[in-house]
Amino acid sequence: MTTSVLFDAQGPRAKQRNVLYTVVFVVALAAAAWWVFSSLAEKHQLDWVKWEPFFTSSQPWETYIWPGLQNTLKAAFFALLIALPLGALFGIGRLSDHRWMRMPSGVVVEFFRAIPVLILMITANAAYAEFTTLATEDRLLYAVVTGLVLYNASVLAEIVRAGILSLPRGQTDAAKAIGMRKGQTMRYVLLPQSVTAMLPAIVSQIVVIVKDTALGGAVLTFPELLASVRPMSANYGANTIACFTIIALIYMALNFALTSFASWLEGRLRRGKKSTGAVVGAAPDGGLEVIDAPPVKTAGTDKI
Repeated sequence: MTTSVLFDAQGPRAKQRNVLYTVVFVVALAAAAWWVFSSLAEKHQLDWVKWEPFFTSSQPWETYIWPGLQNTLKAAFFALLIALPLGALFGIGRLSDHRWMRMPSGVVVEFFRAIPVLILMITANAAYAEFTTLATEDRLLYAVVTGLVLYNASVLAEIVRAGILSLPRGQTDAAKAIGMRKGQTMRYVLLPQSVTAMLPAIVSQIVVIVKDTALGGAVLTFPELLASVRPMSANYGANTIACFTIIALIYMALNFALTSFASWLEGRLRRGKKSTGAVVGAAPDGGLEVIDAPPVKTAGTDKI
């Protein structure tokens, strides 16, 4: 009997049990699927008349789905545009050697990361309604974006901090050895190398941002993609299941496109991974400065 580093190889009885468990699970899954299908059929949710508008007419797409998708993408885009640099700033701030920068950054990150994004949206909406004269549509967009920014910036800050800390300590030591200052070390050595490690987590957070826009529609009546289900279902004969299915497929396609692009970008970065391309030379004042040089490919781990 062969063994593995992680587990012992299965014996004959264990293999038989696993086959039995697999058969039982498949049968149970098929029975559950059949029950759902038959229940929907009994309630006429699978009738073609409820699905026909999405395949034979452009009205539901132009009137409900496309405007909702535009608002979803708009809110997600502005939230990401603000949250990403803000998260990077606070993530780097938490790594600072100066307490006056490290402590406030930590307090802000831990505070907003602990509050549900829905509460942040509601609070922002109430604040905008009380202290501004924004139109209702603009106020809802601002409230959704504000809630997404405050929460996701704090999460992205932890992603940035973890990505930088994941690098070997020798990278920082080598940068210090050739006379780089802290800012130069972060800009030319640590950040370029940590981007590849942070990319999957950042993309996962982008997917979260896209999906969390639905909270604004559910509570604040922000006219995003998911909120289009209610008027669309009312207009087309209570085809709620069909509407939710189409909207779910759109969310899946959108998030699949994001993750596919991220996988392609990560692979490209790994294949074309290069050194920092920085050369240290003498500054006019007698100190050291970083001079850009053509990047040189290195084999194995990156070298400074």
